[in-house]
Amino acid sequence: MKQLIKRAAVLGSGVMGSGIAAHLANVGIPTIMLDIVPKQVTKKEENKGLTLNNPSVRNRIATESKKALLKQKPSPIATKESLDLIEVGNMEDDMEKLAEVDWIIEVVVENLEIKRKVFANVEQHRKPGTIVSSNTSGISIEAMSSECSEDFRKHFLGTHFFNPPRYLKLLEVIPTKDTDPEVLSFMKQFGEDTLGKGVVEAKDTPNFIANRIGTYGLLITVQEMLRSGYSVGEVDSVTGPLIGRAKSATFRTLDVVGLDTFIHVAKNVYDQVEGEEKEKFSVPEFMHTMQEKGWLGAKSGQGFFLKKKGKDGSVIYELNPKTLEYEDRKKLKTKATEMAKQEKGLHRKMKTLLAQKDDRASALIWSILKPVFIYAAELTGEIADDIAAIDDAMKWGFGWELGPFETWDAIGLRKSVERMQSEGETVPTWVLQLLEAGKESFYQTENGNVYFYDQGTYKKKDVNKKEIHLRSLKEVQGVIKKNTGASLIDLGDGVACLEFHSRSNAIGLDIMQMVHFAIEEVEKNYEGLVIGNQGKNFCVGANLAMMLMEAQDDNFFELDMVIRQFQNMTMAIKYANKPVVVAPFNMTLGGGAEVSLPAASIQASAETYMGLVEFGVGLIPGGGGTKELYVKMLRQLPKGVSFDTKKVANDVFEKVATAKVSTSAAEAREFGFLDQCDRISVNPDHLLYDAKENVLSLAKSGYRAPKREKIPVVGDAGYAAMVLGAKNLHLSGYASEHDVKMAEKLAYVLSGGRIQEGTKIDEQVMLDLEREAFLSLIGEPKTQQRMQHMLVKGKPLRN
Repeated sequence: MKQLIKRAAVLGSGVMGSGIAAHLANVGIPTIMLDIVPKQVTKKEENKGLTLNNPSVRNRIATESKKALLKQKPSPIATKESLDLIEVGNMEDDMEKLAEVDWIIEVVVENLEIKRKVFANVEQHRKPGTIVSSNTSGISIEAMSSECSEDFRKHFLGTHFFNPPRYLKLLEVIPTKDTDPEVLSFMKQFGEDTLGKGVVEAKDTPNFIANRIGTYGLLITVQEMLRSGYSVGEVDSVTGPLIGRAKSATFRTLDVVGLDTFIHVAKNVYDQVEGEEKEKFSVPEFMHTMQEKGWLGAKSGQGFFLKKKGKDGSVIYELNPKTLEYEDRKKLKTKATEMAKQEKGLHRKMKTLLAQKDDRASALIWSILKPVFIYAAELTGEIADDIAAIDDAMKWGFGWELGPFETWDAIGLRKSVERMQSEGETVPTWVLQLLEAGKESFYQTENGNVYFYDQGTYKKKDVNKKEIHLRSLKEVQGVIKKNTGASLIDLGDGVACLEFHSRSNAIGLDIMQMVHFAIEEVEKNYEGLVIGNQGKNFCVGANLAMMLMEAQDDNFFELDMVIRQFQNMTMAIKYANKPVVVAPFNMTLGGGAEVSLPAASIQASAETYMGLVEFGVGLIPGGGGTKELYVKMLRQLPKGVSFDTKKVANDVFEKVATAKVSTSAAEAREFGFLDQCDRISVNPDHLLYDAKENVLSLAKSGYRAPKREKIPVVGDAGYAAMVLGAKNLHLSGYASEHDVKMAEKLAYVLSGGRIQEGTKIDEQVMLDLEREAFLSLIGEPKTQQRMQHMLVKGKPLRN
């Protein structure tokens, strides 16, 4: 029978349970979230005359967990409307509702007997064929279901999400010996396509893959710190981005996770392994003392780090593990770290870091990488079928840029093994056999395909057909044309892709030139164009430093030319004869939004943070952003019904003047940045594929460029209303004089100039007004101060 998940239930509404329910709601799956019935009423409930028999009391725990989703940061919900898909209840009165769902996820306390009781109850209410899974982080999946029926066991498996479920990519799927292979296959595909996860199949072993190796690596690092006399701050300064790890590095990560949670996860392995491995999972005594003191990290206000307010702002102090007192934070700055920072690419950084002898940073990094390499190799086959699964789990679950075997390759496999052996280490036999066979790495790449070493041979890594890797495409078939800012690539099936690759993907003249070339080439030889890339962010805007330099040199003729070219570029995207689909993701700010708004369609990643943010640097959008957002929002109004242009203009005015940025693609739709022609991709790895399919769909439906139509504007009356609002904010102390000047410029653009309300103008008129306002503001000393402050400090200046 073909599986289909239309509704789900989550049993347990703690941080993980509510987070999973929120993620299901984010992707459009109605979810029932149940928790236990409270054992007593609160004072507030008692004052209202409520008893334990009242439904609001009985559902209180789940209800409060749902409300808490609104307060958490980063937010577990993509938009407030997601909450409407979460129904709350309790596990005494509402279990019969499980018969209505297609997937039941257990997220109760980590206790085997309690979980077994929950599943016994579930068995009485689930309909046959319903998938049931546990989100346990380490309890045996097999043991949980051993006493359940055959149908239950066939449809049961582990689905281990990482916290927070909305943002962390990894989903470990753990089958038992009884899990139906079709159920396993379905859940892996569902996890990837519908939930947007990176799915890894793990074996039913303590802590599965990522937490097993990640916890081991963290404990090894703590033990090395104590043994060799490094400080907490020194360790964190070199175990983050410098070696391809998350910014939170080691101890900041522990503060975020929570020391109590970490100790619980470590103990789970400690209790189930023997010998030397057991010793490695022994948590140092000072960490137990921290837990007793309640120094658990971010949730308790202090942990390995403590933030205190000083006269010059907040200061962060680090914990001394010997004295348990907080001291000034230290950083490890050595010859190796400084040389590595000059290198481009993680492979070169790692080799440089480890090449320096008698260097404290180099010694630390080698001492924490070496045991993790060996441990991961020892566990291959035990915790996962192959090295690719282990590497993916660590990248997706812990934010590593490279997994352990990829990192091992990066520093040089043969030389590093020789070094390990010279230091008396025992390297797993299969790694030595690989080298004896004349192989030099765990991975090989050929014709754009990745192969990994497995039991004496190299196997091709399975890749979902929806994953398009631009780097591999370029390596195999080259590019159609490129310059310093962008490359035009053939995606196949008659679709081309324009990839930005300037610094921060900021838009300069090079990208503008490539947009025009791409559209001309596509109109001759292709079905359509995707504008997308696979950088850290889609686009953070125009080249701010270049514009400031030109303004300070009074090169307004050049600036005028650049803005005209930017506007010409966005108009070319809008009126291209073949469909142009823009695929934004992560930061899509200023010029990035201006490139997206005029497209035939936007194919946005679910995590798209879009906004016209120029107000933050003393400017207004100059590339057509104000005009295009206004037109886009007018287009969303019902046809044939009279509408109030003032309301639309005020809405656009408010969004631009407050530099409002969406916190998700769903919220970008609420804000009007996306409309009914635009789509959202849940899995970021599928974004370019979905954008390509969007292009082909538009082409097959007989796409025609939009007709140029005149825009109704609000004129003098609308201008006065918008300016009045800004002046009231100024009088109330919420806006500076310069803010009001900027607001007046923006209002003038949106009003269409000093004309009568309801007048229809050509969009070029509004573009000209935008350009004139932009050039006027960039010449202002206060705007230049704001631009300078943003470039230097990375945050807005209010002057």
